[in-house]
Amino acid sequence: MSEKCLEGQVAIVTGAARGIGRAIAVRLSAWGASVVPVDLDLAPLAEGDGHFQGPVNPVEVDLTQPDSGDEVVRIALEAYGRLDIVVNNAGYTWDGPLHKMSDRQFQAMLDIHTIAPFRILRAAAGPMRAAAKQDSRSGSASHRKVVNVVSLSGLMGQSGQANYSAAKGATIALTKALAKEWGPLRINVNAVAPGFIDTRLTSTSDDAGEISVAGDTHVLGIRPEVRDLAVATNPMGRVGTVDEVASAAAWLASPASDYVNGHVLTVSGGQIGGMTA
Repeated sequence: MSEKCLEGQVAIVTGAARGIGRAIAVRLSAWGASVVPVDLDLAPLAEGDGHFQGPVNPVEVDLTQPDSGDEVVRIALEAYGRLDIVVNNAGYTWDGPLHKMSDRQFQAMLDIHTIAPFRILRAAAGPMRAAAKQDSRSGSASHRKVVNVVSLSGLMGQSGQANYSAAKGATIALTKALAKEWGPLRINVNAVAPGFIDTRLTSTSDDAGEISVAGDTHVLGIRPEVRDLAVATNPMGRVGTVDEVASAAAWLASPASDYVNGHVLTVSGGQIGGMTA
């Protein structure tokens, strides 16, 4: 891969202050893109500003708000005048058994994992489609990219995560539908599905922290036995890293994937189970 294969391009990355989103944003920057990192809390991003190798224009916003997608796209266009890459990564988990799950708990996962990406992509449709049509008229063969970060839970389901699994599964379907709509415009729409990745959502330590969204506060992290089971059932015998997910997402955002469309790329060390198609 060329070191600056994304030179001159502009990328929105949501959930970019920490974890997978931050790793993706940093990787796209290293490959030459101007990056618009988006997060509910940008404070952790300031600690890592030195990792970005090009222009960065952070946006602090609650993506569960109805006008958030329009705001993010507007800021990106005002800052850079174009939009080439959208990475929908923001999210969290709110687990529980279905028989104890409230409407609010189920809806919260749809709001952040499915509706928020939909709103951003709807807002991005105007500038991305217009630029693609202009390229077509001028005979250019350039591509634009959408990468939705989903999950193995959306492919195979996960006990205790009916809400999260349903939301991620819906975003996989959104990915495939939009790939058919936008493919003729050379806007590739793909997804990356991480397995068990080492982030604060999967931490077993007491300092995993909390997240407050739409008035609800959620304690992050998992029980040690859950993490141990994930390692024991993984063919590679370990959890993954955020940089490994970033490598996959950045590849899908790069010219190397120009003929890949509507695909879900799993990054899981080969771990997949349950009832799959």
